[in-house]
Amino acid sequence: MTVIEGHNSKITVYVVSCWILAAFGGLMFGYDIGISGGVSAMDDFLILFFRNVYERKKTAKENNYCKYDDQFLQLFTSSLYLSALVASFFASKAATKLGRKITMMMASLIFIAGAVSSAAAQNKKILILGRILFGIGIGFGNETVPLFLTEVAPIQHRGAVNILFQLFITIGILIANLVNFVTVNIHPNGWRISLGSAVVPAAILFIGTFVISDTPMSLVARGKPEKGKTALKKIRGVTDVDVEYEEIVASCEQAKQVKHAFRNLTQPPSIPPLVIAIMLQIFQQLTGINAIMFYAPVLFQTMGFKGSGPLISAVVTGLVNVLSTCVAIIAVDKMAIGFILLKNLSETGGLDKTMAVIVVLLVCTYVMAFAWSWGPLGWLIPSETFPLETRTAGFAFAVSTNMLFTAIIAQAFLTTLCFMQAYTFFFFSAWIFVMGLCAIFFLPETKGIPIDAMVERAWKKHPVWKKLF
Repeated sequence: MTVIEGHNSKITVYVVSCWILAAFGGLMFGYDIGISGGVSAMDDFLILFFRNVYERKKTAKENNYCKYDDQFLQLFTSSLYLSALVASFFASKAATKLGRKITMMMASLIFIAGAVSSAAAQNKKILILGRILFGIGIGFGNETVPLFLTEVAPIQHRGAVNILFQLFITIGILIANLVNFVTVNIHPNGWRISLGSAVVPAAILFIGTFVISDTPMSLVARGKPEKGKTALKKIRGVTDVDVEYEEIVASCEQAKQVKHAFRNLTQPPSIPPLVIAIMLQIFQQLTGINAIMFYAPVLFQTMGFKGSGPLISAVVTGLVNVLSTCVAIIAVDKMAIGFILLKNLSETGGLDKTMAVIVVLLVCTYVMAFAWSWGPLGWLIPSETFPLETRTAGFAFAVSTNMLFTAIIAQAFLTTLCFMQAYTFFFFSAWIFVMGLCAIFFLPETKGIPIDAMVERAWKKHPVWKKLF
């Protein structure tokens, strides 16, 4: 048992089950990130939906950097995130009015509908419809799961528990890469298996919603104080929860005074977390991580990898993403990739084997660095720094910003690669230095601070943000 400032808790099988089952929302997200790039590189898929890309890919003297440059092919990936952007605001309302548990259930069901539609698609309209349904499911899941994990985690374990979301994203990416590695050899419907298999993590989340309880914060806020206290005892594994429960009740009473959550995001207590939440999501995408994760097989084919090489390389980077245990110097590796491609990869031909291996190793180091920095913290910090009265509304802005810039990267990367070629990686490198400086000067330390004490103990004491209070 651990005691911090009157917050009693112990780790039980039930609470660990809650964390893991909810984190499958992250696995849904990760699976879709990983699956789209592999599917986009499958010949059977291209022949059915993007014949011009297939023909260009097979041209004897194709431009390495431009053979996948197709706006509709990129729309296959980006349409999901555009729909997720819109859905996140509806998810914010659902999470507030219906609770975290019901909203996660809705996310899983819509995601399953997207998987079925995508796998059964015979034309582009149904294919894009499936992507839109995927996006709505992701919007609901990404809005709710980090909030759920933050609100059920004890103070001393909150960071680790919330990082489960990012960890399961990486596991989903790895699983997707492995699925693609198998299904690429199943003709002509391997791509259907890849997309349809997305039902598995969504089904697990759906079943999990019958096991987990809603968060005490959500129950009390929705006028169910007794259920809230019972849930708190259950997730803390102890009966002495009076101190924490009274803090939750007080926060909920204060939140009830706020009638327009989105309007109140302009008030001083919410401005710092709103600015930071938006900034983190923009910077997370400007690391270029999703350019790698979405289009890893495509990118490795661009570099001249043949046969199963692109999918094997994608699996390796996915595995590194999961197993990462230290932070590397992220900008240095991204710049190194740019220099290698600039020097060694012309418009036709490919990298020699030595350079190809070095590029894969650098990509793995870059992914490793992201997995222990901007990856998990981009979701953790916004989920815990808003005051309760604007938490779901503020986090909706974080999710929608993430989805917007994810969509921009997904829609623009292959075209940017065609236009800027190796200089694309220098572009991302420059942003990484900028975001490092912003983190130093603008991010507060939140470790060990109760989520309902962030304003007093983090924002009001920060040398920059305290000027707003």
